[in-house]
Amino acid sequence: MNNLFLTAEWRKLSMVNYIVDPSLLKKYLPSKTELDFWNERCYVSLVAFMFADIKVKGCSIPFHRDFEEVNLRFYVRYKEGANWKRGVVFIREFVSLPMVTLVANSLYQEKYKTIPMSHNWLITPEKLTVDYRWRKPVWHSLKIEALNITSPIAEGSEQEFITQHFWGYAQRKGYTSEYQVEHELWKSYEIVQYNLEVDYTACYGEEFGFLNHQTPHTVFLAEGSAINIYKDRKI
Repeated sequence: MNNLFLTAEWRKLSMVNYIVDPSLLKKYLPSKTELDFWNERCYVSLVAFMFADIKVKGCSIPFHRDFEEVNLRFYVRYKEGANWKRGVVFIREFVSLPMVTLVANSLYQEKYKTIPMSHNWLITPEKLTVDYRWRKPVWHSLKIEALNITSPIAEGSEQEFITQHFWGYAQRKGYTSEYQVEHELWKSYEIVQYNLEVDYTACYGEEFGFLNHQTPHTVFLAEGSAINIYKDRKI
């Protein structure tokens, strides 16, 4: 049986990563999962990107093929038999289309919210500038300038840890939902500079307001790829 639910492309993923106290995330942790660490560090990431060419069960939905998303996420793992699955949990996801919010929250018990959003890409042979903006209640922005050359993400690196999680987990009433996100290994751009104007308190609440005063540990820009998202299951 084919459980493929959605196909799309993720393009130009801007990632701002912070090292945080693990205790901050315990209440968001779905049952049967545990926090995933890289070099004994616990991360949250602000991720902005374009969802493009979306098809649900092979069908396009008018006016819902392309849209921006910005999310705040952290990293978990789940042991199935002798194997560990590495995944993500979303604290909040912003999109600009109400139907996306309705479907994602209903089917996957995610935490989507619909708000005004925009993006602007300026691409030349030498450089690219990727700029994402969203309003809650004022405008926030993440802008990255990079060299227009991609390179493979190094195996075992922090960048691989942040980008290569292939499962999503969400807490439902009484159980944990798991779904698979399938994509090829991404490539990254060399960043020249970035500008971050985000009020984390306004976007994610008082408990994440400390990020307003914390310098990101790392900032990445990845090219992205085609993705497959499969129907969720109870674990």
